[in-house]
Amino acid sequence: MTDLQARGVVKAYGPTPALRGVTLDVAEGEIVAVTGPSGCGKSTLLHCLAGILRPDAGQVTWRGQRIDTWSEATRSKLRRTEFGVLFQFGQLVTELTAAENVALPLLLAGTGRREARTAALGWLERLDVADIVDVRPGEMSGGQQQRCALARALVTEPRVLFADEPTGALDTLAGEQVLTHLVRLARQQRTSVVLVTHEPRIAGYADREVTIRDGVVDATGLGLDLPLAGGGR
Repeated sequence: MTDLQARGVVKAYGPTPALRGVTLDVAEGEIVAVTGPSGCGKSTLLHCLAGILRPDAGQVTWRGQRIDTWSEATRSKLRRTEFGVLFQFGQLVTELTAAENVALPLLLAGTGRREARTAALGWLERLDVADIVDVRPGEMSGGQQQRCALARALVTEPRVLFADEPTGALDTLAGEQVLTHLVRLARQQRTSVVLVTHEPRIAGYADREVTIRDGVVDATGLGLDLPLAGGGR
C-alpha cells in the first residue's frame, strides 16, 4: 500500500532550481534512503514530503489527500500526529530537559502533562537513555542528544518518520546506534521512513535507495519497477 506520494514536484529558491519534477512513492512500513551529493535537492524533497515546504508545482499526497494545498497550521498539525521529523542536529529546546523535550509534541497536541511525561520516559528508556531524563541538551553527548531527538520524533507514534542526515553530526559508533534504534522501532511500528543521507553506509539500512542528482531522480539508481522523475517509468 502506497501511503505517501510525490508527483512532478518542483521547487526553486529564487532563480535557483532545487527540484525539477520529482516523482516518488513511499509504501507503508518501507524505509527509503534518498541519496545524492550535497546541494542536489534531497533535503528539499524531504521538506516537501513532510509538509515543511510547499512545492512550486506538482503535488504531495498523504493517504489520498493533497497536503501541499493545506494551510501551514494544518500541515503543522500533521507533523505533530501522523508525521515525525528528525534533523541532523536534533534541534532540541536547550532550556528543556530530555523528558520535557520528548513530551513537547504530545503537550502541543493536547495530551495531559502526566500522560505526556510517562510516554516520554518510556521512549527514553526504549532508546537506552533513561539516565538523561532530567538532563538538558547542553550536558548531553551528541549521541544522547540525537537519541533524545529520535524519541521526540517517535513519541506520537507517527506513520512516517522523516530523517534528514540524522547521523551527520555523530561519530561512527553513535551514528550506528541511532540508526539501529531507528530501524528497529520503525519495523516494530510499521512506520515508513524517508532517510536523507550522502553516506552509502547509512543508505544500507534502507529497503530501497533513490538517488537525486541536479534536482531529479537518477534513473540509473532505480529498478525498472520504480517510478522515475517527472512521472515516467
